[in-house]
Amino acid sequence: MSELLKKDKSWVWHPFTQMKGAEILPVVKGEGAYLYLEDGRKIIDATSSWWTNTYGHAHPYIANKIAAQLTVLEHVIFAGFTHKPATDAAEKLIQILPGGYGKVFFSDNGSTAVEVALKMAFQYHFNRGEEKKTIVVFEGSYHGDTVGGMSLSHRDAFTAPFSRLLFEVITLPVPSPENIDQLKADFEAICKRGDVGAFIFEPLVQGVAGMVMYEAEYLDELLDIAHNHQVLTIADEVFTGFGRTGRNFAQEYLSQTADVVCLSKGLTAGFMALGATVCKPFIFDAFYDDDRQKAFLHGHSYTGNPLACTAVSAGIDVLLTEETQNQIKFLTAEHLRFADALKSDERVEVRTLGTILAVEIKTNQSGYFSEKGQEAYRYFLSKGLLMRPLGNVIFLLPPYCINEKDLMDCYASIRSFLNSN
Repeated sequence: MSELLKKDKSWVWHPFTQMKGAEILPVVKGEGAYLYLEDGRKIIDATSSWWTNTYGHAHPYIANKIAAQLTVLEHVIFAGFTHKPATDAAEKLIQILPGGYGKVFFSDNGSTAVEVALKMAFQYHFNRGEEKKTIVVFEGSYHGDTVGGMSLSHRDAFTAPFSRLLFEVITLPVPSPENIDQLKADFEAICKRGDVGAFIFEPLVQGVAGMVMYEAEYLDELLDIAHNHQVLTIADEVFTGFGRTGRNFAQEYLSQTADVVCLSKGLTAGFMALGATVCKPFIFDAFYDDDRQKAFLHGHSYTGNPLACTAVSAGIDVLLTEETQNQIKFLTAEHLRFADALKSDERVEVRTLGTILAVEIKTNQSGYFSEKGQEAYRYFLSKGLLMRPLGNVIFLLPPYCINEKDLMDCYASIRSFLNSN
């Protein structure tokens, strides 16, 4: 055992990991689509390191921008102070987001971005003298691991130890051609009650649920109902933002947009921890008052961190380049081609949207704890791929910079795993 692994085993507790018997892989370098391990192996990061590393590891443009900022201002309290990295990042976000957003509130990660949105919604109604405390979500939702985020998410083994701490929500089925008429009628009836404070959703793709996908037109119809009844709408684009769905944001597939959008993961291109909650001007207006108690009394020690904000601006620069946009189109087209090649395979169901590819293996044991997922994880590592299946759902989400040969190797490994079972 190397010195690095000895120290890790002695002192570190890893996320989403049963530490007894866990195999931990020491990474010494990242470059482009690759991770380099201490034992000399080079593996393709086919999950973009939990969907964060959109443009490739150690991207030189982003790295150089952060390095330059390091010697100017590394951090400053964001209550009562500001700086250029934060104002630049906020301006660029609002410029590329669809829908006329007005203000950006920075936090630390996706879970806190959702918590901020939730508190914004509750206090928006409170400041207006309204009692609207009910939240509506979709079945299978995942909105983070904080208490508020878990309350909004699917209840399962992940949330069971904390069930008594979680608040109740109204859960609706994910839209489908079979249920959309009844779903709209049910949602309309719920909104008419007058106590619904917000409707939060993952637009078009529920990532943690197993890359469950649904049609934009159905979401548009639900947003129309919510807006007609003054129900605040929150788009959790933590996963779907920054090109993942083939467009810069999943909401670009819609004719309507949510009142609030939550961002993280690709927000900083995998370089720094940061969350952002972006809202329409009318929400901010409900807090803008002579009464100090109507202020949004929420914050984090590292809110608006200059280094992370620098990564946001640099990442957006990279996103908007012709090279990146062409790579997103390349991945989208190749995923569709691979999905089409598998459509006759009765062992699987294939779903794809933009740079997201999901292959669901039909098995008696589905869900996150399916042994099929652990088997697939180990198999792909043996082939030089970091893929972290969601139970019986294999998904491929490489950095946009992946080359054609490596992408074809990913597809070939998926095929060979299916054929080995």
